Amino acid sequence: MTNTHLRIEGLSHYYGALEANGWSLRSINLNLMHGELVGLLGPSGCGKTTLLRLIAGFEKPAKGNISIDNQLVACSERIMPPERRGVGMVFQDYALFPHLDAWKNVCFGLKRGQDTRRAIWLLDLLGLADLRDRYPHELSGGQRQRLALARALAPGTSLVVLDEPFSSLDVDVRHRLRSELSGVLKSCSATGLLVTHDPQEALAICDRVAVMRDGELHQCSTPTELVHQPATSFVGRYVLQRNVLPVQLHGGVLNTPIGPLPSNNYSCDSSTIELMVDEEALFIRSDSKGKVVVQGREFHGSHWLIRVELGDQVFRVWHPLENPLEVGERCFMHFRSGHSGLLFPGAISCPLT
Repeated sequence: MTNTHLRIEGLSHYYGALEANGWSLRSINLNLMHGELVGLLGPSGCGKTTLLRLIAGFEKPAKGNISIDNQLVACSERIMPPERRGVGMVFQDYALFPHLDAWKNVCFGLKRGQDTRRAIWLLDLLGLADLRDRYPHELSGGQRQRLALARALAPGTSLVVLDEPFSSLDVDVRHRLRSELSGVLKSCSATGLLVTHDPQEALAICDRVAVMRDGELHQCSTPTELVHQPATSFVGRYVLQRNVLPVQLHGGVLNTPIGPLPSNNYSCDSSTIELMVDEEALFIRSDSKGKVVVQGREFHGSHWLIRVELGDQVFRVWHPLENPLEVGERCFMHFRSGHSGLLFPGAISCPLT
């Protein structure tokens, strides 16, 4: 018996009457195991919400299949209605019924005569037992989001999709709720798909993270694998905020905007090569004749994070607190010895010496 809860195979979708209008999703393959919390991460417009709507049954795919517990629920020929899929949804704006109190909101999805003990247990689990008679406008943002989660799980739902559920909450409440989410889902033996555009949120609480861009899935891996083995330069740039430099391979040397590096016998059929390095791999110092210009700085407790511009590119550089740099100041930048980067395509380690 397979442990796959949600299986997505070759899923493609576009809006409008013609494919020429542009594909929203292109050949997505993704599996969620039972009890797993997977983050769906990517910039606005990359297709995250479209994928969520296809899973929930609000759209019919142009190509590909969606199966839940080995039952086909959607393909290009037919779709199973949302109410028969057993998928719970939690929205960014809660989508609670304002004319119903907390108890009636939680019980809304229950069938007539269905046991309410699970609803009672969920209210207690989520710290809402004493608030069951209150209406949504009488609850805080965090309490409303807890209530929305309880309502999604109350009918016995085992698959929940959450569309940026924490983005409208303040920082303290957001951190507290997201740390509780995994435990609540595990208590309910539920599988979760968390849609977010916040890399730190996805890496902090998810078992695996799927990274999307322009309707395509770049990588789906554990947080550790994403950090140490990004599949593409976009994953490193978007998820990890790494610096990506264009590289020209010529005569055994990797030429970069910052300076040359030995190729270490690196060979590539592609004309496009990129080098990815983190903030600590770069060094800057004030220099009136320098080619880079400080665009901004952020205080990070033990160091400054400096944003510098070189041509049309912006780089993030670690810089010691005792030597602050001012916005607009010109600097010289080079690679810091003892560090390494990744070369794409191929993600080959490259020493910066």
